[in-house]
Amino acid sequence: MIGYLLVGTNDLKASSHFYDQLFAPMFGKRAMEVERFVVWQFGSHDTLFGVTPPYDDKPASVGNGTMISLRLESPEAVDNQHALALKLGATCCGAPGPRNEVFYGGYFRDLDGNKLVFYHVNAKGREMGVKL
Repeated sequence: MIGYLLVGTNDLKASSHFYDQLFAPMFGKRAMEVERFVVWQFGSHDTLFGVTPPYDDKPASVGNGTMISLRLESPEAVDNQHALALKLGATCCGAPGPRNEVFYGGYFRDLDGNKLVFYHVNAKGREMGVKL
């Protein structure tokens, strides 16, 4: 259902460099790059992720309560990607760990303050029908 996700940036070059490095371990590759935005794709997954300066040329800002979640295959992958995000200059908003009996997540803000979470749903969650 979701075709692509975009987050705003005030520095397209720095943001693109951040996401190139962050998404490399997730097999994320640039799918499109034009003057005003860059978009990554992840293997055969349909959903794309992109960064762009706001269309109205006003400064990019984060949405209060807005967060992008990126599913990974294991808690270890969550730990690794979260650590990489921080190494690349992101700010921690919640260290990786279990949030309940089925959800494991690590939260951070990117270089522009956009909030993201890497997460994993365990087998019990999938058996319960959790579609995250």
